[in-house]
Amino acid sequence: MRPTPSRRATAAGALIAAAALLTVGVQAGTATAQPDSAPAAPVAGKADPGALPRSLSPAQRAALIREADAGKAETAKDLGLGAQEKLVVRDVVQDVDGTTHTRYERTYQGLPVLGGDLVVAASKAGATRSVSKASRSALKNVATTADIAPAAAEKQALSAAAADGSKKTEADRAPRKVVWMAQGSPTLAYETVVGGLQHDGTPNELHVVTDAATGKKLYEWQAVENGVGNTQYSGTVTLGSTQSGSTYNLTDGGRGNHRTYNLNRGTSGTGTLFSGADDVWGNGAASNLETAGADAAYGAGLTWDYYKNVHGRTGIRGDGVGAYSRVHYSSGYVNAFWQDSCFCMTYGDGSGNAKPLTSIDVAAHEMSHGVTANTAKLVYSGESGGLNEATSDIFAAAVEFYANSPQDPGDYLVGEKIDINGNGTPLRYMDKPSKDGASKDSWYSGIGGVDVHYSSGPANHFFYLLSEGSGAKTINGVSYNSATSDGLPVTGIGRAKAEQIWFKALATKFTSTTNYAAARTGTLAVAGELYGTTSAEYKSVQDAWAGIAVGARPGSGGSGGTAFESTTPIAIPDNGAAVTSSLAVTGITGNAPAALPVDVNISHSWRGDLVVDLVGPSGTSYRLKSASGSDSADDVVETYTVNASAEVANGTWQLKVQDTASQDTGTINSFKLTF
Repeated sequence: MRPTPSRRATAAGALIAAAALLTVGVQAGTATAQPDSAPAAPVAGKADPGALPRSLSPAQRAALIREADAGKAETAKDLGLGAQEKLVVRDVVQDVDGTTHTRYERTYQGLPVLGGDLVVAASKAGATRSVSKASRSALKNVATTADIAPAAAEKQALSAAAADGSKKTEADRAPRKVVWMAQGSPTLAYETVVGGLQHDGTPNELHVVTDAATGKKLYEWQAVENGVGNTQYSGTVTLGSTQSGSTYNLTDGGRGNHRTYNLNRGTSGTGTLFSGADDVWGNGAASNLETAGADAAYGAGLTWDYYKNVHGRTGIRGDGVGAYSRVHYSSGYVNAFWQDSCFCMTYGDGSGNAKPLTSIDVAAHEMSHGVTANTAKLVYSGESGGLNEATSDIFAAAVEFYANSPQDPGDYLVGEKIDINGNGTPLRYMDKPSKDGASKDSWYSGIGGVDVHYSSGPANHFFYLLSEGSGAKTINGVSYNSATSDGLPVTGIGRAKAEQIWFKALATKFTSTTNYAAARTGTLAVAGELYGTTSAEYKSVQDAWAGIAVGARPGSGGSGGTAFESTTPIAIPDNGAAVTSSLAVTGITGNAPAALPVDVNISHSWRGDLVVDLVGPSGTSYRLKSASGSDSADDVVETYTVNASAEVANGTWQLKVQDTASQDTGTINSFKLTF
């Protein structure tokens, strides 16, 4: 089904939107803390080699998980968690310098905590460097006795699924008690998973969260994430296969035993493993059922190779185990999807069964949903859902460029080969997302209420701007012309660096509730770790986010004058005394202006704790920012305007910052005055 602006998605991760109504979008979450000290300045233009991901074998990853599991009680104590909270290790990744990023889920009195996930980054010596939390709420005094029966929660969940257009709706499993922490105060709830089919025939795994005291629906999201061989889209390619006796199977023994199955237009089960008497698969035509199998197997192999060779991740889960693919789902089904429950990708054959959705970028898109599910686990609704979908588009483009296929050259278009629109146009455009008629080019306050396939637009746009920059250009024969929301140019840093920054942020900074503001914080933290906070790369990340209306550009208020800047990093003590960054102004005649631009760049894991003042040469303080419990974001990267006309311009100016509450730390990266 083609996406339409008036309908919303239920097929979480499906390549295109299906119809549904999701009640709200999770907008909470704090992204990440910056490192506890400023990193050493890397060589200009090159990533700090110590901050790059270490390539872990499945055995090495398993050893790190065992080590983290053995120490999880001590970690919980160090984090100040309550006696009724416990940590559950979900994933571990490591940097070359030994910094280890451990991702945890939480339980409370034995109940799973939804939205309680967090990432702890520890140095090689074991010192905690940062903590990224999906929720900042305190997990305490939560009732564990429900006032409504599980049957009431199940009934409500079935009604919600029916309202979303589901068919053959039934509870996939009995409601389970959980603590809902992704929004507001932690609450006892039921989680019900509804099966059956969505309105377009996509399998249904709708998760509905119901307040266990009032019976009110709190949230819902989909867990079905839509998205030598003679292939239809890539020509003749080499495939991994396995021989058993005189029979060949489409099982890739070199890539975790990834298997490709033929559903033969069915909609359930695994299907039949492609096999035959020779090691030749398909003939390039859609009418030959092996052809789609060859395309799917090729795309899966390329995606495996990309994540392993570029990011050091062996398999979707990092454990060396391959997923599997199913092709020929239903008849005339115009979609593809990922399911965590089967750890598999499924592809329809398109309109008239003539254009299977098995091109390289679609295969990479679906498998990348699996990578997201096993790293940040971005909830597939609201802003986090848009970031989830964009992540799959971003790595779909990355894999397509990595493949370097003459028949399917890399581009910043999504689904250009499968012709879903029937007129040769792609499904989505990364340089100007609104060209598809529904996606959004830039962030705005209500974007969390838009279908995730369209709210992904700003993140796709950010990635394009960061990779290639703004303005008109031609890449691999495709013309692009990317504008920015503020009308200012962005200088690209190259696709390889942009991929590197996004992947590391996904793996070590993002959590289940990360929204656009938090994604900005996470990617800036990574850019700082890799290239330094005064690097061209760091500035381009800032500019690219500003180009889609997320955050401000450094120095945006002071162009055209004489600038003075302090770039010495100053650590901000947690709940401690005020610290200052100083700069000397010389050569300016008379007093400071009545509208003095003050550019502030502070990394901090909870900006609401901070009081920020500008102190003039006379000792007079000018309040830039007060502490506020409602200021629930990270970092202070803004331009303030101060009436400093009573101050003589020349002299020592200071930026004074005080952290007024506990648990969060940060750094004054820089501040600038422009006269």
